[in-house]
Order: sequence, then C-alpha cells, then structure tokens
Amino acid sequence: MEELLLKFTRYLEGERKASKYTVRNYQNDLRPFIAFAAKRGVSTPDGVDRAVIRAYLGALMVDKVSKRSIARKLSAIRSFYRFMNIMGYASGNAAASASSPKLDRRLPDFLPEDSTKLLLEAPDISTPLGIRDRAIVEIIYAAGLRVSEAAGLNTSDINMKERELRVMGKGSKERITIIGKLGRHWLSEYMKTVRPELLKKQQNVALFLNNNGRRISVRAIQMIIKRYSKLVGLSNGVHTHTLRHTYATHMLDGGADLRVVQELMGHASLSTTQIYMHVTQAQARKVYLSAHPLAKNQATPDKIEKLVSGNEDTSY
Repeated sequence: MEELLLKFTRYLEGERKASKYTVRNYQNDLRPFIAFAAKRGVSTPDGVDRAVIRAYLGALMVDKVSKRSIARKLSAIRSFYRFMNIMGYASGNAAASASSPKLDRRLPDFLPEDSTKLLLEAPDISTPLGIRDRAIVEIIYAAGLRVSEAAGLNTSDINMKERELRVMGKGSKERITIIGKLGRHWLSEYMKTVRPELLKKQQNVALFLNNNGRRISVRAIQMIIKRYSKLVGLSNGVHTHTLRHTYATHMLDGGADLRVVQELMGHASLSTTQIYMHVTQAQARKVYLSAHPLAKNQATPDKIEKLVSGNEDTSY
C-alpha cells in the first residue's frame, strides 16, 4: 500500500500538476489510513472492505477528529482508490459507499474594511523589510491571492503599466488578476529600492525575496501575516487565506459580478465563489436588523443572531 501511495503521489505531481502542498496533504491523510489497515492485517488494496472503512472512521471519531477533517480524509481515500482502479491496482472502492459526516455550514472569515486597513498599514515602511512586507500584504489582498501564489510570483509575472499579475494557481492553471493603484505603488517601491538590496549580486527570478536573496517561503509569508495581525490587535485566527476571503467579500459587497470574482480568484466552480454571497447576505441582514428603526424595535440581539443563522421565523 505504501508503494502504491508513492505511485499515487507521482501521478498527482505528473498528471494532475498538483502543488507540493496538495501532495503533502494527500500523504498526511492517507498514511494514517494505510497504517490503520496494516494493524488489522490488511496490506493490499482489495483487502480493504466496508468494515475496515467504518472502523477507521469510528476510530477518528473516538479521537475527536473534526467532522471536516474526517470528510477530507474519506475524500482522499476515495481519490486514492479511483487512481488504483484506473491503473488496475484495485478492483473495488470500499470508500465509495461510505457516508461522510454531515458538515455544519461554515462561512469564510473575513476582515471589515477598518481592520483590513490596520493590517495593510502595520509594516514599518521606514525599513527595507517593512516595505517588502507591505508589498506582500497589499498584493495578497489586492489580488485575492493564495499564499502559494504570492510566494510563487516571478518578476516576469508583473505588468506595472496595466496593473496585472500573471498567477499560477491550483493545478498549474494560469490566470491574470488585477491590483489597485496602492498595490502597484508598494510593489514598485519594493522592486526599485528593496529587492536589489536583498538580491545583492545573485540571480533570481523570484519576486519576493528573503534576507538571503532567495525566494521567500510560504511559511515565511504566513508568519508575516500572523505577526502583523497580532501587532495591530486582530484575532489570532487571521491568516493569509483570511485576506483572500476578505478580497472576495469586499469585491461582492462593492457590487462586483459573481463570475468576474470567480475568474479573478481562479475558482474552478462558481459554487465555491457563491459561498461569499452567503457572507455578504448575512452581513447585510445583520446590519439592517441592527440599524433600521422598525427592525431595532422588534428584534432583540438574541433574535438578530437567530435571524442571521436562519433559525428564526422572519415573517414580521
């Protein structure tokens, strides 16, 4: 099974053009399952039956693994078996009929505009690294980038005149996204004054560099966002993807067309982008119920919360 997992990861990298982070996540989800099956004396794909799958899911629940994580692990097992079926390594897929745990709808976290401004302005722009960090934060928010997309940018991907970025997204899908004037300003400032200093006499096509003149890592960008969000007193839950959620929410709040946002964010499915419509609708209802005179007279804070969550009659 471990050997087949290696073949599966090679398939993901070669055929599916999956990122190293996607491949790593599949490995992290599948290795514990393979180890669990081995403990039950199962070492071949066709040796896994529904009883093994049920026992594995039950063990995850006993370990208090979240429903969302269990659903993801089960999905990884199904994908692994689909690959083995296609390649002739397995004749069945016991995970195909297993039911995923019902997930509670979780809306993406996002920052209000005032908090976003605080985060963007947190870096100390009197220092070279502060200018670099300001450019990174601005670009992630301005273009709604994934952290891997920001880290993967090259200087050749930037069109300053048109304020465009060529982004390599999931599955090596390329897209063009746009940045605002402020994003262009800080990116230009970084490229003119800071990047040459970090680069020294080295050759590197990467846009964002670390102290050693090498491409900045995903982990380093994550730490930058964490540090500045803590500095300005924002929640510890703020991370790089929060800025991407914030971008989508602010775009839709501003009246952007849903399909345009889908294209700019690189979503394969419109349903993924539609999640942010639920965020804006929930926010709009909350604002209305707390601000409109008639609504304020009839709705207590508890009732407002029930209305927003959809658990209260709204007939009045």
